Amino acid sequence: MGHLWQSIVTDGNTQWVLLSTLLLGIASGVLGSFALLRKQSLIGDAVAHAALPGICFAFMFIGEKNFFGLLIGAAATGLLSAYTIQLITNTTRIKEDTAICLVLSVFFGLGIVLLTKVAQMPTGNQSGLDDFIFGQAASLVGRDVQLMGMTAVTLIIITSLLFKEFKVSTFDPQFASGIGLPVGFLNFLFVSLLVLTVVIGIQAVGVILMAAMLITPAIAARYWTDSLRTMVFVSGIVGGLSGAIGTMISTLGKGLSTGPFIVLTATVIFIVSMLFSPKRGVISVMLKRFKNDDRLAARFILKKMYGSGIYMIGEEQLLQQSSISGLRFSRVTKLLMKNGYLSKENGKLKITKSGLLKAEEFSFVDQIMEMKEMYPSELGSLDIQWLEKEERETLSNEQLTKLKMKMSDIYTQYPFLSVKMSGRRGGQGYEL
Repeated sequence: MGHLWQSIVTDGNTQWVLLSTLLLGIASGVLGSFALLRKQSLIGDAVAHAALPGICFAFMFIGEKNFFGLLIGAAATGLLSAYTIQLITNTTRIKEDTAICLVLSVFFGLGIVLLTKVAQMPTGNQSGLDDFIFGQAASLVGRDVQLMGMTAVTLIIITSLLFKEFKVSTFDPQFASGIGLPVGFLNFLFVSLLVLTVVIGIQAVGVILMAAMLITPAIAARYWTDSLRTMVFVSGIVGGLSGAIGTMISTLGKGLSTGPFIVLTATVIFIVSMLFSPKRGVISVMLKRFKNDDRLAARFILKKMYGSGIYMIGEEQLLQQSSISGLRFSRVTKLLMKNGYLSKENGKLKITKSGLLKAEEFSFVDQIMEMKEMYPSELGSLDIQWLEKEERETLSNEQLTKLKMKMSDIYTQYPFLSVKMSGRRGGQGYEL
């Protein structure tokens, strides 16, 4: 660890590489968020592979490894590939994924052929163009990093200034067109920015792994938020952290490629997000599902005892009448006893008066939901959409009172609904 910090503090090349990968990660995360939401994730992969023939053409034309010249060549073929994909998709019956696969394979195949041709040139063996396939961030010098940094900052600024326009054209292009936004130009501009992001990153990450730098931070950020602005911000942070941490790990030993470690770092952050994010994480979803199953089991037990009129029953008998597992049944009944809805007498479960009232509340709300579906015209004025978003057993007294008042007005207008509701109730007169 001491060697790592010493390298960061004293080694100028390490500092340049760290700065370049940090800016590259931020730019990739920001642009990748829009690419993900536009369902254009694979376009970045196609552009990255299509940059290889442009690099080879530029080297054959210049005769030396001039970073700026190679970037121009990569940008030219990258843009050509992106516009070719759009042209094929818009003018033929070929779908976008097929067009991407077609363009990617053709351009990358051409790049490999040209790379072989470059290797046969007198100075080809020393060209180092192979580094563009897998990336070689250590070969970057100060001038290269300055160019990458300025380009990355420019991309971030442009995206920030046109954030609202990109947002509207991404989610509702028809509406964007209706309010006068140049949707065609915005799509053209976005694809161009995406190409430039890929181009500046291929030296550090390589044409093969560059697509991961665009998409992985965006997917990781998507697990944490529903807001586009927050998603873009978090994606930029994830991309920047991935670039910085991957670069620092690669400095721990000789021959460790920076690009793969950057991608692996982003993947680790994605896995953590996928597992532990509060709303969409796998573990969070499993816990919510587990709690929801317990909640439904508790509702079933109370409604079963209330609806059948059997207010005291043996545990085994009640368990046999339900489809609840024994472990969950035991856990839920203990929770209901703790909350005062059930009690145990002579080895049997007994529903308390508060339990009866709670079961009546459950039945009342559930029956209203059913009646709403059966009589949509009569109950059209009853706004109960909020019930879908609430946990129905946690309704406040105020919410329940308002609901009863609305139903009372509806019963006055449609008396037969009151009769039907009364006929659907069980219980022994525990009226709300």
